[in-house]
Amino acid sequence: MENQEIDVRPFAYALSLISGKWKMHILFWLWKKESLRYSELKRCLGTVTHKMLSAQLKELESDGLILRREYPQIPPRVEYSLTFRGQSMMPILSELCRWGHQHMPQDVPQKTA
Repeated sequence: MENQEIDVRPFAYALSLISGKWKMHILFWLWKKESLRYSELKRCLGTVTHKMLSAQLKELESDGLILRREYPQIPPRVEYSLTFRGQSMMPILSELCRWGHQHMPQDVPQKTA
């Protein structure tokens, strides 16, 4: 096994799509709520800045993980949801949640949105 080369590219690519402080949180909330308006998403995330949220959303959209749907009305309404590609990552998030349930200390405060 030591002489066998390891191709790190698939791992590095997958990680590049979800790296960033808020991307996994955004994907989590869109998974749980299916569709969220910008303000709802910002409320779910709590301390994220407008600049950071906008940048992370643009990257996730550019990578094909989320869909930005703009409705032509006044005031403008924008909703975000997971694409099929984004939904295909949800088994990974589900396993992370399962692991967290199994290993989380009892004194971690509960957060809901």
